[in-house]
Amino acid sequence: MSMSKMMDLSKCPDCGSSDIVDDTHYSQSQLVCASCGFILTEGLLTTTQAEEGFSQAVRYSASTGENDGISRYKLRGIMRVRTLCKALRLPNAFEDTAVSYFERAFHHPTFHQAPLPKKEIIVGCCVYITCRQHTWPLTMATICSLLYANWTMFASTYRHLINVLGLDVPAFNLTEMVKAHCKSFRLFQPNSGVPAQFSENMDKVVERTLLIVEVASDTWLVTGRHPIPIITAAAYLAWQSLHPASRLMCPFRKFCALAEIDQPPPSPPRLKELYSVLTRLGLQLPWLKMLPINAKTVVQNLGDILRHRNFLLKQSLEVDTGKLGLENDSCPDYVENMSLETQGPSEDLARNVGKRVKSHKSLVKRPFLPPCLENPSKRLLTQPLSEGQVVTGDEEISDNEIEQCLRTEEEMTAYCKANPEWF
Repeated sequence: MSMSKMMDLSKCPDCGSSDIVDDTHYSQSQLVCASCGFILTEGLLTTTQAEEGFSQAVRYSASTGENDGISRYKLRGIMRVRTLCKALRLPNAFEDTAVSYFERAFHHPTFHQAPLPKKEIIVGCCVYITCRQHTWPLTMATICSLLYANWTMFASTYRHLINVLGLDVPAFNLTEMVKAHCKSFRLFQPNSGVPAQFSENMDKVVERTLLIVEVASDTWLVTGRHPIPIITAAAYLAWQSLHPASRLMCPFRKFCALAEIDQPPPSPPRLKELYSVLTRLGLQLPWLKMLPINAKTVVQNLGDILRHRNFLLKQSLEVDTGKLGLENDSCPDYVENMSLETQGPSEDLARNVGKRVKSHKSLVKRPFLPPCLENPSKRLLTQPLSEGQVVTGDEEISDNEIEQCLRTEEEMTAYCKANPEWF
């Protein structure tokens, strides 16, 4: 067929009829002769490779109009929740739960006037709550690093969101928390590129870190505190103790820099508290009684301290009254005040008990106490004393201060059963 005949679409090349119609077959436009049915032109049934490169899959929600009634801001928040879940590689069921929490928070009037950074934090809180409910190992620090959020604001928003929505969040599993947090340390990753003397196997560090955190839990260092600073300090001690010869001179700040993690602000005080507890336990080891006990000695003998931790804790908590020539009931007032530590004493009571503990330090072996009793915080007087005014002890005491020192009948009964030799 010549080029002129190919370009002439007004006549049928087969029968010469000029009755040409445009027929649509399966959404493809075609020119067909009405007399004989000859097809002059066919539509493109396929696409080229360049055209397929620009094609995009249509979402189910976009094709069905599912999101037509959702506002732009709510839809953007839902997309942020799903994106965060995908970045963390969470199961699909977690996405639906987190989205439902975000929708409840979005419609709650408490968060309508929240600033934009706080709304971004709400997205992370919904994902974090979902992971906590499904016992998925995820730390608050991981969420904050992904959202570039302040962890203090995140913690306050998290508590506020739980109270407003009435959610039930189970207590975290400390073992899983330690494993999840240690996985983010660059020093414990294979082929991380760090010097050989600083690189360490993650399983060994996690195993020893768990033992240190267990000792911290038994000595009141974990109660009522954020776990991440304690876990970070425990991981540092565990990492040092595995090869103390080459790591004792590495400070805590450099360790965090090598691990590529942010140093939590309360972690240096937690590290000092761990040193203090481990030092007291190390004093009970017979082969260390003749050596000076300091931070380096504790790190070098940390394996022995953790191996015999149960015996050392028992030895530290026992009151050796036989060698001191004291009767069993020679200090019931001291032990009575000590029992109040489990009932959440107030600041005044904590200060009084702390003074009582210091006064008996020379008589009995002082057991491990919560930090609020070891170092009670000083509180300023609400009404400063005027010049010449003397405190005699006969001042009026408010009912609230009296109630803090009184026990209920149930508490007295339980106390008598626990200590029958004193009654």
